[in-house]
Amino acid sequence: MATGAEVLGYLLPNAQWYLVGNDDYAGITFISGGTITQEQFEAGFPQYDAWKAEQDAQMAADKASATAKLEALGLTADDLKALGL
Repeated sequence: MATGAEVLGYLLPNAQWYLVGNDDYAGITFISGGTITQEQFEAGFPQYDAWKAEQDAQMAADKASATAKLEALGLTADDLKALGL
Protein backbone atom coordinates (compact mmCIF):
# COMPACT_ATOMS: atom_id res chain seq x y z
CA MET A 1 0.00 0.00 0.00
CA ALA A 2 1.26 3.41 -0.96
CA THR A 3 2.12 6.12 1.52
CA GLY A 4 0.77 9.66 1.34
CA ALA A 5 4.21 10.94 0.38
CA GLU A 6 4.46 8.44 -2.48
CA VAL A 7 1.01 9.45 -3.75
CA LEU A 8 1.84 13.14 -3.58
CA GLY A 9 5.11 12.57 -5.40
CA TYR A 10 3.28 10.56 -8.06
CA LEU A 11 0.44 13.04 -8.55
CA LEU A 12 2.49 16.22 -8.15
CA PRO A 13 6.04 15.34 -9.23
CA ASN A 14 7.16 18.96 -9.59
CA ALA A 15 5.29 20.47 -6.66
CA GLN A 16 6.53 21.41 -3.23
CA TRP A 17 4.50 20.25 -0.26
CA TYR A 18 4.89 18.68 3.11
CA LEU A 19 2.82 16.10 4.93
CA VAL A 20 2.33 15.93 8.67
CA GLY A 21 0.75 12.82 10.10
CA ASN A 22 -0.18 9.49 8.66
CA ASP A 23 -1.41 9.82 5.09
CA ASP A 24 -4.25 12.19 5.96
CA TYR A 25 -5.22 14.89 3.46
CA ALA A 26 -5.67 17.37 6.32
CA GLY A 27 -1.96 17.02 7.07
CA ILE A 28 -0.84 18.27 3.63
CA THR A 29 0.45 21.80 3.16
CA PHE A 30 0.95 22.78 -0.48
CA ILE A 31 3.80 25.24 -0.94
CA SER A 32 4.10 25.66 -4.71
CA GLY A 33 3.66 23.85 -7.99
CA GLY A 34 0.03 22.81 -7.66
CA THR A 35 -2.58 21.34 -5.41
CA ILE A 36 -4.98 18.42 -5.51
CA THR A 37 -8.34 17.80 -3.92
CA GLN A 38 -8.97 15.30 -1.17
CA GLU A 39 -10.79 13.10 -3.71
CA GLN A 40 -7.78 13.17 -6.05
CA PHE A 41 -5.46 12.36 -3.15
CA GLU A 42 -7.56 9.41 -2.01
CA ALA A 43 -7.93 8.12 -5.59
CA GLY A 44 -4.16 8.36 -5.95
CA PHE A 45 -3.50 5.46 -3.58
CA PRO A 46 -4.79 2.70 -5.89
CA GLN A 47 -3.42 4.58 -8.91
CA TYR A 48 0.06 4.65 -7.37
CA ASP A 49 -0.15 0.99 -6.38
CA ALA A 50 -1.10 0.01 -9.96
CA TRP A 51 1.66 2.20 -11.43
CA LYS A 52 4.23 0.76 -9.01
CA ALA A 53 3.17 -2.80 -9.86
CA GLU A 54 3.63 -2.00 -13.57
CA GLN A 55 7.08 -0.55 -12.90
CA ASP A 56 8.10 -3.60 -10.87
CA ALA A 57 6.81 -5.97 -13.57
CA GLN A 58 8.68 -4.06 -16.28
CA MET A 59 11.88 -4.15 -14.23
CA ALA A 60 11.52 -7.92 -13.77
CA ALA A 61 10.88 -8.39 -17.50
CA ASP A 62 13.89 -6.24 -18.39
CA LYS A 63 16.08 -8.25 -16.02
CA ALA A 64 14.85 -11.54 -17.48
CA SER A 65 15.51 -10.27 -21.00
CA ALA A 66 19.01 -9.12 -20.10
CA THR A 67 19.75 -12.44 -18.40
CA ALA A 68 18.56 -14.36 -21.47
CA LYS A 69 20.79 -12.23 -23.72
CA LEU A 70 23.78 -12.82 -21.46
CA GLU A 71 23.15 -16.55 -21.44
CA ALA A 72 22.90 -16.54 -25.26
CA LEU A 73 26.38 -15.02 -25.29
CA GLY A 74 27.64 -17.58 -22.79
CA LEU A 75 27.91 -15.04 -19.96
CA THR A 76 26.43 -14.84 -16.49
CA ALA A 77 25.63 -11.89 -14.27
CA ASP A 78 28.68 -12.90 -12.20
CA ASP A 79 30.85 -12.54 -15.32
CA LEU A 80 29.68 -8.95 -15.73
CA LYS A 81 30.30 -8.20 -12.08
CA ALA A 82 33.82 -9.53 -12.44
CA LEU A 83 34.32 -7.11 -15.34
CA GLY A 84 32.95 -4.24 -13.24
CA LEU A 85 29.76 -3.87 -15.32
